[in-house]
Amino acid sequence: MNPFSELKEYKTLLVDDDDLIRDSLSRAFASKACSLRTVESAAEGLEALQKEDFDIVISELRLPGKGGLCFLKQAASRRPQALHVLFTTYRDDHLLAETSFVGIDDLVEKPFSINTLASALVLSLKKQEKKSNVLK
Repeated sequence: MNPFSELKEYKTLLVDDDDLIRDSLSRAFASKACSLRTVESAAEGLEALQKEDFDIVISELRLPGKGGLCFLKQAASRRPQALHVLFTTYRDDHLLAETSFVGIDDLVEKPFSINTLASALVLSLKKQEKKSNVLK
């Protein structure tokens, strides 16, 4: 099954300072009729979260100014029910522990394909749904 078909019902926010990543993901999501808003800084991401409700919030680890971990921690406090995903090329045990502490739902390593990302998002959404059903 095409993972993008499952993402059509979700609003996604992407925070990444890399123009190429923002542009290519915007085009890919748009071509599949999926909602993706992109911004290039944590400050813009927090502003977007004040104005809109997002179901998925994705951030690059290394952002100018406030980093991705700090941004996602703030995003989780503003929108705890959203899926929070971190992109990074710098994966290690310390980062994994910190993402768990901050409340990040998934970590996606760069480089990735667009289909791999979409599949990871769908899988994380399903895990989140199962978890919330168990807690009910």
